Amino acid sequence: MPLARPVYHPAGHDAPLRAVLQDLKAGRWVSTRNLLTETPDWGLWTQRTQVLAAAVAGSDVVRAWLAEEPRSVAATVLHTRVTVERALRAHRAGHRHTNDLWREANSACRIASQTSPEDPVPWICLLALAQLDEGQRWDEHRVAAPEPMLFPGPWQLLAEAEKRDPGNREAYHRMLQFAYHRRPGAPLTEAVNFVHWASAAAPAGSPLHVLPLYVRVERYRREGGSERALDLHWIAEDATRGALRALQLWFDHAQPEAASLLDLNYLAHALWGAHHFHDAVRVFEALDPFYAVVPWTYRTTSPGDADAAAEAFVQARARCLHAARGPGPRD
Repeated sequence: MPLARPVYHPAGHDAPLRAVLQDLKAGRWVSTRNLLTETPDWGLWTQRTQVLAAAVAGSDVVRAWLAEEPRSVAATVLHTRVTVERALRAHRAGHRHTNDLWREANSACRIASQTSPEDPVPWICLLALAQLDEGQRWDEHRVAAPEPMLFPGPWQLLAEAEKRDPGNREAYHRMLQFAYHRRPGAPLTEAVNFVHWASAAAPAGSPLHVLPLYVRVERYRREGGSERALDLHWIAEDATRGALRALQLWFDHAQPEAASLLDLNYLAHALWGAHHFHDAVRVFEALDPFYAVVPWTYRTTSPGDADAAAEAFVQARARCLHAARGPGPRD
């Protein structure tokens, strides 16, 4: 495997998406319309619309497209995505217009759900907005859970997304984000229960098997431990078991070129941390030439620094490659 410095691109291995992103950022939306029209399944549709909206949330290109093609399903859904992304960003920044943006996004979601009734994305967007409801004031955000060990929350919204695309990756990640925000500062017990419940019922090949790795990284991030503490964090028996489970039940059945770039990074990170270097090499090879800033940024002294995260990624990859050249399956 080449040892070139990795690159970050939000589209990852999705070459058609990489191509249209450039056009959309330049204000040209026709290629985006064509790509979304040709997108073959809801999982890829969800992933592509999320990446596209995040890339152009600061521009009016999607609004211009919708003005020219008001009956376009793709334009309507992408416009919804953009409004939701803006509301979430405003909330994170503590912006004074957050509530106005939230109302606009909620309205866009309802319109999109009627325009494209078979589409999971409007319901996923409503799930994303649920984390803004601090204190769970809205009835739809405090529905009783399907299992006693789970928290009350937007379960009906998740059910609507699940009905349209069973096991939709983003839907479950949005529910996980809700669990994080439901009681700020609370232990991660609810999140842990949720990801184990979600992954336990998932079929082979489902990205939901990677969910527990996200909570483990989040736990370390909150603890703010030393590098040595992170090493111990990832070689614990349950951590190793979670990494191998994700490898065997997701990676070994998935198509890496269609996989989430984040999922691949989290799995490579977990296997490296668990000292399963040979297995980690397989995931690093599937990632080539890409990487993502998280979770590698948490191995640095400057969280959020993309260059530092890339260096942590390179060092971990080199460690795994070196071990893989040795005589045994573990170093």
